[in-house]
Amino acid sequence: MYVCNCNAIRESELRRAAPFTCGGAEEAYAALGKRPNCGQCLDDAEAILAHERAFGCRQIAA
Repeated sequence: MYVCNCNAIRESELRRAAPFTCGGAEEAYAALGKRPNCGQCLDDAEAILAHERAFGCRQIAA
């Protein structure tokens, strides 16, 4: 699914960028070599990044 239509950024791209960035959507976009244009996607992008950072890298307890 496209999160950002202006830059053709997919949800999967944001999820892959999440572990390599600490900031918000604008930092993740920069890591992808892009920057926000209209800004309508930023709230959704922030939510995806937060979710991925919270639940994407869980380790199994021994």
